[in-house]
Amino acid sequence: MKKVLLAEDDLDFADVLKQYLELYNYQITWAKDGEEAFSLFQKETFDICVFDVMMPKMDGFTLAEKIINSNPETPFIFLTARKLKEDKLKGLQLGADDYIVKPFEADELVLRLNNILKRGAQKNQVTISVNEIMIGNYIFEPNRLELKLNNHTQRLTEKEVALILFFLKNKNQLIKRNDILQSVWGNDDFFSGRSMDVFISRIRKYFSDDNRITIESIRNVGLEFKIQN
Repeated sequence: MKKVLLAEDDLDFADVLKQYLELYNYQITWAKDGEEAFSLFQKETFDICVFDVMMPKMDGFTLAEKIINSNPETPFIFLTARKLKEDKLKGLQLGADDYIVKPFEADELVLRLNNILKRGAQKNQVTISVNEIMIGNYIFEPNRLELKLNNHTQRLTEKEVALILFFLKNKNQLIKRNDILQSVWGNDDFFSGRSMDVFISRIRKYFSDDNRITIESIRNVGLEFKIQN
């Protein structure tokens, strides 16, 4: 049974959602505001989190940032009644695995939860035997979610690890944007594309201290992750 941390201040909506998800064998821990949710997160381990954006005491974006700093491998989804494109982009830039605008069908949330957890399980199967990979001067440790250079350690999110692994698998060759989106994000819609661009910028920055490693963009086609010997 997968454990879900649900942070939602709309009591009636949360109660219905909790009961529905429990029908699909999810174990739901419900917090009524962001502060309560973060307190619960520090005490328990969850497979995935579902956060409303607009909550008292601590909003969903702030809550997500705290959780990323505490345990970056935990996937999370935002729920919101706001349809502003800027909000959705901010959520995806934070590393959200999905962003659902209210109202929505509960079946849709169940499907998205299932897909995210399934992708996470597949990534774990791929990386479980990978302890350490040399990338230029860097030491990449997928299982530990770390990228090291000399005495500096960069903590990574699961999505950043998945993206780097995909780049390594396809290094020194043209990679189509759609292939990256389908493999790492699970879809190729507009917002996932914008989120991918943000993550690629982060990866470029992480590898910027070794000029043998470059990520070259080919306009409207894709990119190349190049490693020179």
